[in-house]
Order: sequence, then structure tokens, then C-alpha cells
Amino acid sequence: MPTIEFEGKQIEVDEEGYLQNLDDWTEGLAKYMAEQDGQELTEEHWEIINFLRDYYQKYQIAPMIKILVKEIKKNMGPEKGNTKYLYQLFPDGPAKQACRYAGLPKPTGCV
Repeated sequence: MPTIEFEGKQIEVDEEGYLQNLDDWTEGLAKYMAEQDGQELTEEHWEIINFLRDYYQKYQIAPMIKILVKEIKKNMGPEKGNTKYLYQLFPDGPAKQACRYAGLPKPTGCV
């Protein structure tokens, strides 16, 4: 099983870097993962990451991009609930990359 080393601990991840244990997640780990991708998390990133964590806590599933866009539009308005905005924040794929930073499993429907 692959691991990443963070703050002196070995944290188990799958082959694509998704956490195996959701309880391992911290904001610091999310920042570290983003830095490894060459990205800095801004307030806008955190808004989406926290939305995903709340969504997962409520529904026990990581939403695929289509549902993510729809739910963000419903909760934050059309200026944020669209694929263009989300891809600007998470260029490797909003659902996949944001869920990885949020410590969630890979969204269903993502290849």
C-alpha cells in the first residue's frame, strides 16, 4: 500500500493518492498535497473543499463533477457553480482533485 510521509507519520493512500483513512485528514495535509501538485490553496479552494467535506458527511459519497456543479450552484450561486470556475481552481479535475485534497474517496463516475 502506498504511503505519504507527513509530519513524521506514514499516511496510507491508494495508487492515485486518495486517503485510505478519512480520519487521517487535516488542513495541513490538504495544503501539503496541494503543494506536491504545485498548487497553493486559497480561500476559494477551501470553500469548495469544505463544501465537499460537508456533502460527504451528509450523504456518505463523494459527488461526481455533474452533481458537484449542481450542488455548488444551488448553495453558492451560478458564478461558482459552473465547470469553468471549478476547473480554474482545480485544473486536474474539480471533483477528483478537490476530493483528494478534502481527504475523501475518489468520486463515483471518475475515471
